[in-house]
Formats: sequence, structure tokens, C-alpha cells
Amino acid sequence: MNLDRFNFYKDRVAVNFLAKDPDNAKEVVDTMNGNAVIGILSKKFNSVEDAINMGKKYLEKVPVLSIGLGDGDPKQWSIVADIASELDPGHVNQVYSAAGYTVGLLKGKGCKQTIVNALISPTGVVGKVKISTGAQSCNMTEVKADVDTAVMMLKEVGVQSVKYYHMGGLEHIEELKEVAKACVRVEMPIIEPTGGISLDNVAEIIKVCIGAGCSKVIPHIYSSAINKETGLTEIKIVENIYNEIKKCV
Repeated sequence: MNLDRFNFYKDRVAVNFLAKDPDNAKEVVDTMNGNAVIGILSKKFNSVEDAINMGKKYLEKVPVLSIGLGDGDPKQWSIVADIASELDPGHVNQVYSAAGYTVGLLKGKGCKQTIVNALISPTGVVGKVKISTGAQSCNMTEVKADVDTAVMMLKEVGVQSVKYYHMGGLEHIEELKEVAKACVRVEMPIIEPTGGISLDNVAEIIKVCIGAGCSKVIPHIYSSAINKETGLTEIKIVENIYNEIKKCV
């Protein structure tokens, strides 16, 4: 796993933020002393080409770019893969059923510096996760899988990170504990809790993952860090989040 472009606080934690533009992205990363990943959402762009062009501008300012679906929208899966295969951005968010395809596409395009995560979701039952998160499967009978098996199936196809979405803040914290433990048991190196995470709960979520023994944690903090009027990610909020991380790691 190539993480040369990433920085993790104490080799354990980095935060995935959005940023309105490349300059805002650089501010966020600098405030986090490099321990941040900046996301752009594929559904915000009119075309793959537009996303690629903007992605290149971001990558002039920050070392790693995270190509996202946008609210976990499974219809964006192929667009995300196409954008990532042209940019080698460092990080890609993908649905469960398309993660293996994306790993293969990146490899075939010679992208050697990008890791792929795969989205699994809470079910309300500790130890069980929803893996039917694809463009069509999400509308069919929900598939609830044993979390160890679900994570191992991802590892088998070269996926290096599990994205656990939608957390609903602390609503699914007990389920997260078991997902984190499963990642340790099957040696999945990265876990990415996502959904409803803010300054108020990020420390508890990180503690759960590190307490389980996870090697690396990338919580996604999106809307709670964005100024609703300007659309900018608030640097003061980022600073406060970083201070919380320093206290708990």
C-alpha cells in the first residue's frame, strides 16, 4: 500500500475535508499540518473532463485528492473510477460492488499512488453490515453480511480501506466498534467513519477505532465544517478539530 503522499497525525489519523476551491484546500491542509485529505465530489461537475481539470488544479496545491461520489450516490460509481484513473489522485471513494473494478482499472492505467475504499453501511445490528450499496443493488433486497466476511471480500480484491457510511454521528457507534475490530482481525489497514461527524463527536469516533487497534483512521468531516454562507471550509473549525485529535491520539 503506497501512502507516501499521505500524512497521518502520529501515523494514525488524517481527516477527509471538502474545500470550496484549491486555495481553501491548501489552507485546510496547512492548518492540519498536512494530516488531511481533500475531497471533491463527482456529482458536482457537469462532466468527467471538468472534474479532471479541476482535480489537476487542486493537486497543484495539495498532495492528495479524494474523489468522492457525493452523498454516497452509487450512480456515480463509474464516473468516480474514470476521474481517478486519469488523475491518480491518491484516494478514491467507491461503492462495495465497484471497488474491485476500480482497483483493477487504476492498476491497468498505471496509477500506483491511489488507494480505494469501499462503502459498507450500518444495519442496526452489531456485527452485520449492508453491502448492497451499488447503483442497482441498493434498491433491491438488502444484503446483510457478517462484517468479517464483508471486509475480507474487499481485501481479496485489493481494496485497502473500509468506508462506514452513514454513521449518523454517534447513532451507530456500537456497530462501528465491531467494524473496527473486524478491520483489525482481517488486517484491513484503514477505516473511514463517515456521516454526521463534527467537532462534537470526532474524538469519540476516533477513540473507538484506535481502541480497537485500527492502524489508520480517516474520519470524513464535511458539512459541519463548512460555512453555509461562503461555502468555504472554516479554518477555525479545522483548527479546533485538529486540537481534538491531538487530545485523543
